[in-house]
Amino acid sequence: MADIEIPRIDVAALLAGNAAAYDAAREAATGVGFMTVYNTPLTAQKMHAVLASYQGFFDLPAAAKAPFDMAKTGSNRGWGAPGSEQVDPDANPDYKQVFDCGLELPADDPLTQLACYAPNLWPDLPAEFERTLREYYVQATGFALDLLCAIADATGEDGAYFRPLFDRPMALLRGNYYPERPDWAGENDFGIATHTDYGCLTLLATDGSPGLEVRRRGGGWIPVSAPPGEFIINFGEMLEMWTNGRIKATPHRVIGPDYARISVPLFFNPNHDANVAPIGSGEVTRARGHLDKRYSETYVHLNKP
Repeated sequence: MADIEIPRIDVAALLAGNAAAYDAAREAATGVGFMTVYNTPLTAQKMHAVLASYQGFFDLPAAAKAPFDMAKTGSNRGWGAPGSEQVDPDANPDYKQVFDCGLELPADDPLTQLACYAPNLWPDLPAEFERTLREYYVQATGFALDLLCAIADATGEDGAYFRPLFDRPMALLRGNYYPERPDWAGENDFGIATHTDYGCLTLLATDGSPGLEVRRRGGGWIPVSAPPGEFIINFGEMLEMWTNGRIKATPHRVIGPDYARISVPLFFNPNHDANVAPIGSGEVTRARGHLDKRYSETYVHLNKP
């Protein structure tokens, strides 16, 4: 079987409605379910700063990270230690570390009582960690919304339909730290096991290192990487459902190479009360309910018997 290419798209052309960029985005979103984008508003310099901030946090000793352990909370905010997630019930818990943050709401906003809008947990070290990630969160969510609407238009959906449903997005920004694959790791141990993302669009920045693999529809795996300043884009279960299966959520994994690497996904999801049932179906599926169910199946500290 011939290798399937993951399209690499000039995102400035896509956002401007360029016909060739639309064709490439439609092919990617309705086919392999992945693309990479370049010529983005988030520069390589910006992304190196974000990656360095996460690296500084993950380099701290476990005792310094423990006060921010999300296992002590009822939400996905803060540090996730190795083994804190299990995305595939047939595999062992993932051996990566993570740090999660989300939308900043005023302290007196009633929505902060919902786990999907829980307050963030910010460490004091490394210096500028909170500022760097808060700035990036705002920039990345703005870019992701423009990108989602453009891709929707390219695939025959109405981008304008989606835009007002993301003014209080349940967008989750994550830093993933994948250590060098441990000597003890076996066939059921992964940096992150095979899974599909749960939400709408994932805007993934990496340090440029290989490691991510996309499952080919006919079997086998396609490696994909992108340098800082370029992004890997894929789509989640929610958007596949929302678009009646037109846009595809594709399984992917990180086995774990023989070197450490960092990736920074923004899981871009709509407002908690958005109806994400198939458009035009007359059904109702609230975005919060879909994500809460999937998170409870994945986060070990939320997976209660």
